[in-house]
Amino acid sequence: KPAELAPLTNHMDLVLIDAPCTGSGTWRRRPDAKWRLTERQLDARKAEQQAILDTAQAFVRPGGLLVYITCSVFGAENGEQVAAFRERHAGFAPVDHRQLWDSRFPGHEGAARIAGYGGISLSPALSGTDGFYFHALRRAA
Repeated sequence: KPAELAPLTNHMDLVLIDAPCTGSGTWRRRPDAKWRLTERQLDARKAEQQAILDTAQAFVRPGGLLVYITCSVFGAENGEQVAAFRERHAGFAPVDHRQLWDSRFPGHEGAARIAGYGGISLSPALSGTDGFYFHALRRAA
């Protein structure tokens, strides 16, 4: 409940959002799920993601990180969601995801699709994992 967390506003070094999503990144293991997804469900997940991002950002201290993660491969739930968030909250800027990946996973440059300042995507084809999206944003100091 955000009201109970009010004392933590602007105090957290890191806020990690494991966002509710369509789960499209898991379809290789559950291929039947793609036939059950409707446009209405996608719209509902996008609205939830937006609300969570807008609420969570208030808790990040200046200089802190807001990390957004999904198990989706849809741009509408990933990069587009982050771009829309940044339009609403100009005080957040992406970290250098290439540098972040290389420092944490040396020798695994081809295991992810990395858009520099645009996030990191994992896929069965590249990493042998489910599909995931990761985007870290730093709040201006």
